[in-house]
Amino acid sequence: MVQSSPIRVLLVDDHAVVRSGLRYVLMSFDDMVLVGEAANGEEAVSLCETLKPDVVLMDLMMPVMDGVAATKAIRERCPRSNIIALTSFKEKELVESALKAGAMSYLLKNVSADELVSAIRGAGAGLSRLSPEAAQVLIREVREPSSKASELTRREREVLALLVEGLPNPIIAKRLVVSRSTVNFHVSDILSKLGASSRTEAVASALKHNLVK
Repeated sequence: MVQSSPIRVLLVDDHAVVRSGLRYVLMSFDDMVLVGEAANGEEAVSLCETLKPDVVLMDLMMPVMDGVAATKAIRERCPRSNIIALTSFKEKELVESALKAGAMSYLLKNVSADELVSAIRGAGAGLSRLSPEAAQVLIREVREPSSKASELTRREREVLALLVEGLPNPIIAKRLVVSRSTVNFHVSDILSKLGASSRTEAVASALKHNLVK
């Protein structure tokens, strides 16, 4: 039986001790080989163009060029290299940014060696893997808008629709024949229920999730 070629892996992390640990893990398995290391995103992009790795283990928080920007650049220049985001952070914005940039998988650095190796093998075969924490973030993102939207009252939906039109509170008050303080109260409740920090964010959420007609 002809044995398949080992998975060629590039490590990207600005901490030498992390790279050392990952290097040790990779050296323990015959079906993968470390082809290079980078200390920032800019180095990673350059090495990918030269080495053409099968899988890139990509840290996200790095100097010079962060992992999200590097992921996007690598996917554009080396589309056959599959990227695993390997980070200590599980914030929604970072998970979404990494996946949108083209990361195939998202793992936290507390992952076990066996889980990491399994993810690398999966990425080599074109399969995605999400840490439980990252999966929960994405599940909440899908569920929360609809549940929060269901909490909006009829009047709040009317106010939200006028916010989408770009109307200021005084005009909204005239349209709905209510006081400005009442509109201010409704807007505050809308922001709270949608988890928005500003009118602009509330409007974006309304449009994204079709909360107004």
